[in-house]
Amino acid sequence: MNRYSTMLLLGSLTMTTFAHADALDGLFDNSIVGSISQAINDAYKPNNNNDDDRRWDDENQRRNDDDRRQYEDRHRQLEDRRRQLDNQQRQLDDQRRQLEEDERRLDDDYR
Repeated sequence: MNRYSTMLLLGSLTMTTFAHADALDGLFDNSIVGSISQAINDAYKPNNNNDDDRRWDDENQRRNDDDRRQYEDRHRQLEDRRRQLDNQQRQLDDQRRQLEEDERRLDDDYR
């Protein structure tokens, strides 16, 4: 009976050890296989990457278009302001000439 219990104990320990080893191997193999298959899927399914690239390109283009529009709007505003200042300067120059002319007439009349 003693031999039978020892054999039974050793057998169950061995089976338990093998079961744990198989479970660990399965987990290890599945994670490696999963990683490899994921890498293969990523490499051979360019549609997902192209969609992402296209989306990124579209967003980038939209951002560039917005930046360009803002630049053109601001440039237009500055040009308008420059024209206004030029007009004001012309008016001031005209007023200065008129004032100088009036001053000469006054001087001429006084002499």
